[in-house]
Amino acid sequence: MSRKPADPSLDPRARQLLRTLIGRYIRSGEPVGSQTLARHAGLDVSPATIRNILADLEDAGLLSAPHASAGRVPTPQGYRLFVDSLLQVRPLPETDVARLRGELPAGSGTQALLGSASELLSAMTHFVGVVSVPKREQFAFRRIDFVPLDGSRVLAILVFADNEVQNRIVLTRRPFDAGELERVANYLNAHFAGRTVADIRATLLRELRSAQDEMQLLLAQSVELAEQALAPGGDDMVLAGQTRLMGVQELADLDRLRELFEAFSRKREILQLLERTVQAPGVRIFIGEETGLAPLEGMSLVTAPYVAPGSGMVLGVLGVIGPTRMAYDRVIPVVQAAADALGAALHSDA
Repeated sequence: MSRKPADPSLDPRARQLLRTLIGRYIRSGEPVGSQTLARHAGLDVSPATIRNILADLEDAGLLSAPHASAGRVPTPQGYRLFVDSLLQVRPLPETDVARLRGELPAGSGTQALLGSASELLSAMTHFVGVVSVPKREQFAFRRIDFVPLDGSRVLAILVFADNEVQNRIVLTRRPFDAGELERVANYLNAHFAGRTVADIRATLLRELRSAQDEMQLLLAQSVELAEQALAPGGDDMVLAGQTRLMGVQELADLDRLRELFEAFSRKREILQLLERTVQAPGVRIFIGEETGLAPLEGMSLVTAPYVAPGSGMVLGVLGVIGPTRMAYDRVIPVVQAAADALGAALHSDA
C-alpha cells in the first residue's frame, strides 16, 4: 500500500491521540472520551490538554461528537489520515498465507477459484468479499467446436486453457451445414490453439486481407463465425458474505441495508468502481463518499489487483466491502495476500 507522509499540521501528540482514538473506536464502536485517552494514549499530559487537542482535531474535520456528551468518533477524513499516515500494517501471519494458498490451489478451474477467493475474503475479514471475473480474452484458447442449430444460428463451444467452457450462440448471414462448420473449427484449432482470443481475431482479419482465392472462402467463413464466438464477454463479479453486514452496528437501519443489497444485486456500479483500480498497483482504499456510490456511504472498500506472476498481466481485482469502522491493519494484508494467491493459482491454470 502506498503511504503518504503524516499531515504536517498535526504535531506528534495530536497524531498519537488520533491514532489511539481511532484504534479504540474500531474495536469498541463507542465514542471515545478524554479520560479513556488519558489512560491509553501513553502521553504524559492532563485530561484538559487532551480535550483541547481533541477540539482542534474536531475543528480540522478529523473527529466529530455524535452527542452532547464527551466522546468523539472519527470522520471519513479522520479515517483517511489514519489509513494514509498513522496505520501500522504488519504482514499477514504465515498460517493465514498458507490457508489462502491451500484453499486456492492451481488446477481448480477459474470459477471455482473465484468463488473460493470471495468466500475466503469474507471469512477472514467478516465482511463482504468481492472478486471481478477475469476477461476471457486474457486466457489462451484451447479449442472450439460449432454445432448447427435452427436457421442461421450456430452454437459455438469454446474451451480455454484454464479448462473453462463457454457456450455462445452465433447468428450467421446464411445457414452453415455441418461440414462447413467442421472445416472452420479444424482450421481454427490447428492454427490458433494456445493463442489469446484478441490475437486470434486480429490475425484472422489480417490474413483475410492478404489471402489468395483458394483460402478466401474458408477465412471469410472463419472470420464470420469467430467474430461473434470469440467476442469479449460481459463483465461480472463474484460476491460472498453479504449477510454478514446484517450484524454490523452501523447498518442497523433496514433502509440502508436494503440500498446496499440492491447495489450488490445490480453489480454494475461496484464493478465499475473495481475497474478504476485495475492499473493501480498494490492496495487501494476507498472510504465513504470516495467510492462515489450513495449506497456505500459509511462503508469502505479495500481492493488489490490480482496479477499473473512473471508477465505482470492484471487479470482482475478483488477486495473487501465493510463499514468504515473496520480493522484496516487486518483487512489490508488479507486483501494483498489473497490477490497474490489468486493470481498465482490462475496463472498456473492458464
